[in-house]
Amino acid sequence: MNILETLKTTLAESRPGMIELEGLLSSIPAIAPESGGDGESKKCAALEKWLCKAGFTQENCAGLKIEHFDAPDSRVSSGVRPNVVLTIPGKSDDYAIWVMAHMDVVPPGDLKLWKSDPFKVQYDEKTDKLTGRGVEDNQQGLVSGVFAALALLKNKITPEHTVKLLFMADEEFGSQYGIKYLLKKHPRMFRKEDLILIPDGGDPKGETIEVAEKNILWLRLHTTGLQSHGSMPDKGKNAHLAACDLALRLNDLENFFSEKDDLFTPNYSTFQPTKKEANVETVNIIPGDDVFYMDCRILPRYSLDMVRAEVNKRVAEVEEKYGVKIEVSEPQAQQSPATPADALVVKKLAEAIKKAHGFEARPIGIGGGTVGAELRCCGFNAAIWSTMDEVCHQPNEYCYVRNIIADADTLCAMFIEA
Repeated sequence: MNILETLKTTLAESRPGMIELEGLLSSIPAIAPESGGDGESKKCAALEKWLCKAGFTQENCAGLKIEHFDAPDSRVSSGVRPNVVLTIPGKSDDYAIWVMAHMDVVPPGDLKLWKSDPFKVQYDEKTDKLTGRGVEDNQQGLVSGVFAALALLKNKITPEHTVKLLFMADEEFGSQYGIKYLLKKHPRMFRKEDLILIPDGGDPKGETIEVAEKNILWLRLHTTGLQSHGSMPDKGKNAHLAACDLALRLNDLENFFSEKDDLFTPNYSTFQPTKKEANVETVNIIPGDDVFYMDCRILPRYSLDMVRAEVNKRVAEVEEKYGVKIEVSEPQAQQSPATPADALVVKKLAEAIKKAHGFEARPIGIGGGTVGAELRCCGFNAAIWSTMDEVCHQPNEYCYVRNIIADADTLCAMFIEA
């Protein structure tokens, strides 16, 4: 039996441990203070205790380290948002293989929509399905990384290159206390040569490698007009009417920034009106104040400054037409370069997928945002990949244990061959 088959056998036998770790992690809600939670510290402490008990010690691996790079946050009881790096030395340290996962989860939402307690993981042996908040986002990737590394230790195998598991804070609310903090305060943590994997997005077969993200621009459009009686609109300036016109003009940016890129699905830039704040309380009032939002996902070939210029032009046209004032603000704005499709991390990951599972993976782009964008903006190539149904943030969030095992198989192939 070759080394990879030995590791795959170990992983197949690790199913009970994977279920146990998923259950432990979900039982400690790591919710951001923005959603009324207390952060990740308690969950992180439980994870560290589990890791030591499972065998992640220097006695089992000379040079193994568990290090904290915590971000101060006075809003949580511990005073910090934990970021932890577990390092397993390799035969060579000319580059490291990073597997990054975040510990925080979103709130469960409407509990009536859940079939079980979201913080008590349920395992259905017939379907091989784990259900609970966080089991997919992002505990599946976390558990895959942990058990791939643990398989090395159990079989006393030294990886070809240093392996680093990063357990991050604050991914769900912008990463100010997670990857952004690490890139700012610990800029030498990563090297341009490192292979950075983020198992926090993918497809049910595990055959896509995300290498690019659409630029994200969220707009808040606040229109100020003049309130009047519903029967006398001529005495007012209808802020809602002006906002409706503006929403259509901004949606029409899909025709203005019209180029296509088949790396993405959908393959075009999207400009969609979404959230609407309440304005007046009764039907017979012409509103003098109106607020709505746009979610814009823009192909990387268009810079955000190009989009802003066209947005401002159309805002000015609506202001002149209706005699209103419109304030534009940006709750979120993010743009990043792509990881080249032929980057070493993409090549090595595709080779590992082929070696572990026998099929070819392909690079894609996505419309959502990941921590990969932050790394790419700093010049680090990152690949987002996993085998998952992508049911994150939904009621009855689930993952399959077989997918945890499959992704751990791929990681092992990368650890011993890279």
